[in-house]
Amino acid sequence: MRFMMLMIPHGYENAAPGTAPDVEAVSAMMAYNESLQKAGVLVSCDGLHPPSMGARVSFKNRKPKVVDGPFAEAKEVLGGFWIIDVPSRAAAIEWASRCPGGDNEVIEVRQIQEMEDFPADVQAVAGEFTSMQAVKKPGA
Repeated sequence: MRFMMLMIPHGYENAAPGTAPDVEAVSAMMAYNESLQKAGVLVSCDGLHPPSMGARVSFKNRKPKVVDGPFAEAKEVLGGFWIIDVPSRAAAIEWASRCPGGDNEVIEVRQIQEMEDFPADVQAVAGEFTSMQAVKKPGA
């Protein structure tokens, strides 16, 4: 089962362009990432630049509208993510609990939808795009 662990650092929604974590936090996070990798559960992970460097595209009436960051209405934003492949939700939560997060950080754990999670009619439509459904396992 694949899960995405979403890092939500409170206050990051107001971070200036170029804001980066301190050396100690990065060092601790790299050790955590290495433990995920050594356990064979890490599929991918990355940090994200602050919203002040991003953009949002909305689709009111199916027409794209672009708004550059920062976003005034943002209460929580993502600072990074991990995708892990573990046997259960409990295992994903256990890995999230091991993260060396700070007082202002929260990790949201969400299971990734696999094709078999969808009804047969949805699978049939999506079946035309099998190359997009390839799951890369850790170490593959």
